[in-house]
Amino acid sequence: MKVGDVGEFGLIGRLAALVKTPHKGVVVGIGDDVAVLQVAEDQWLLATVDSQVEGVHFLRQVITPYQLGRKALAINVSDIAAMGGTPTFVLASLALPQDLEVAWVEALYEGLHAEATRVGAAVVGGNMARSPDGIFIDITVLGTVAKDEVLLRSGARPGDQVLVTGTLGDSALGLHLILHPEITVPDAARAYLLSRHLTPSPRLTEGRLIARSRQATAMIDISDGLSSDVMHLCNASEVGIRLWAERFPLSAAARQVAAYTGRPAWEWALTGGEDYELCFTAGAEGVPILQRQVTDITRTPITVIGEILPASAGHWLVLPDGKEVPLTAQGWRHF
Repeated sequence: MKVGDVGEFGLIGRLAALVKTPHKGVVVGIGDDVAVLQVAEDQWLLATVDSQVEGVHFLRQVITPYQLGRKALAINVSDIAAMGGTPTFVLASLALPQDLEVAWVEALYEGLHAEATRVGAAVVGGNMARSPDGIFIDITVLGTVAKDEVLLRSGARPGDQVLVTGTLGDSALGLHLILHPEITVPDAARAYLLSRHLTPSPRLTEGRLIARSRQATAMIDISDGLSSDVMHLCNASEVGIRLWAERFPLSAAARQVAAYTGRPAWEWALTGGEDYELCFTAGAEGVPILQRQVTDITRTPITVIGEILPASAGHWLVLPDGKEVPLTAQGWRHF
């Protein structure tokens, strides 16, 4: 059996079973955005780790080291945001080719430090090794969250509404423009979508507000793509779902550029990854409270895009023409 035969999440499940040992300090282990660990009676420690591998996650010729430093940290902070937490400390492990310019590594750390400062965290250590080929960046972020405010993937209930912050599909369309430079689009639209892909901004304040409202029941960040990430949430919560494609929030730039690709913008929103928006669930009575509290403070829109169903009802997508089709995970997969 090969890694490619079982896939990323099949492999994670097998490894989780191997290390599953009861420990009083582990509130949530492998299987959510972040590990939740008890270090105090009313405060929990959050721990997350993510990698950026050259040729898989980034192309050196299209992203500056400063941008990469910011992004490598931002995607981890997004996981902390999905728990309603606050990032505190950062560890960075690098594997580098020995002929890489020192100035490149320094610029990477300038971006890492800038993003850490922006979110109120500190870079406190890490590791360095020689890579025989490309660049490998591994970031660990520690954070905290109040015990009674943490949000997991597993709390969604039938009857809940499905909501997202911001707009979807922007990052995937930005990547499409990078890979297809021959496409001619308005300069403002190109600049906006490239920034959404190259320097994402995690919804940290929004995540805290959602958690502190105590109206949300489950939350996840959109990293692999909406279709994949809502399925993670459904699997953890043991529920079904119905999404309405015509309600997906789309930026004006996404609508413009999607028209050049031959695919409707809602498809980019459904399958494109790396938006790092938050997808969460709440009872219908809590939706206006969340929309008011989050949008009034952050100006980030909150949009209802679906509803949670009993597990037996399945997973469905309502297309813009009203046709209902099965919803499947169509986002990023490593293997």
